[in-house]
Amino acid sequence: MEQAEIIDFMQQAIWLIIKLSTPVMLVGLLVGVIIALIQALTQIQEMTLAFVPKMIAIFLSIFILFPAMAVALQAFMEMIADKIIAMG
Repeated sequence: MEQAEIIDFMQQAIWLIIKLSTPVMLVGLLVGVIIALIQALTQIQEMTLAFVPKMIAIFLSIFILFPAMAVALQAFMEMIADKIIAMG
């Protein structure tokens, strides 16, 4: 395997990580902004009020998006396995 192929694999892996993590991070950002707005309007400054809903929303989004994430990871792994088999 040449250096260019390794760099290509790394680029694809980084893009896959970005594609898989973006929806989950956007959910956390959206819930965080909503909670911050509610806290600013009600002047309730409780740390757990900001942390717990974000944690629950992120876990739910991972649970819901896990099948799509698994398919993307499986396709990437199959591509890598095909390349390894082709080398041998």
